[in-house]
Amino acid sequence: MLPSLCMLACSRILGLSLGTAALFAAGANMALLFPNWDVTYLLRGLVGRHAMLGTGLWGGGLMVLTAAILISLTGWRYGCFRKSGLCRSVLAGLLSSGLALLGALICFVTSGVALKDGPFCMFDVSSFNQTQAWKYGYPFRDLHSRNYLYDRSLWNSVCLEPSKAVVWHVAFFSALLCVSLLQLLLVVVHIINSFLGLFCSLCEK
Repeated sequence: MLPSLCMLACSRILGLSLGTAALFAAGANMALLFPNWDVTYLLRGLVGRHAMLGTGLWGGGLMVLTAAILISLTGWRYGCFRKSGLCRSVLAGLLSSGLALLGALICFVTSGVALKDGPFCMFDVSSFNQTQAWKYGYPFRDLHSRNYLYDRSLWNSVCLEPSKAVVWHVAFFSALLCVSLLQLLLVVVHIINSFLGLFCSLCEK
């Protein structure tokens, strides 16, 4: 009886933790859609494709939140899980973990690519060729010799609009990267917890 109780208690904690992380991921992605809290960039279609993909909303957000709710329900033995046996609870937990794992992994990969490519902003094309013109794009993808993440002198000199575009991009995509990594670790812990609970209960019987 003790192993199953420990498994249920762990599921409650992990479900709450995953749900909180999912809300943080959704909030970070929402902020990326409104640079400097200005809605006009979104309305004009001047938001980067990594933010528009919304993986923090539907991947690290909705998918992980759905899984977190299911994990919490199994932990609290609530609703349809009230009279479910251990095997059914473990199976539901593993399916929920798979959903959360997929959502967190998608968010993690997208955030990593976004940090590599840099922000979508208006920059002076003459910095890269002889044509004097300003346009929106990804200026840091063309700087193969310099990594903008380590060269802070580029942060205020390349992107002309939105103001502090690099800081906004790096801050929130770094937050998404860290949150999705935390989600992945929590899911792995939950998978281990589910298998240990099942194994210990079978040995106890």
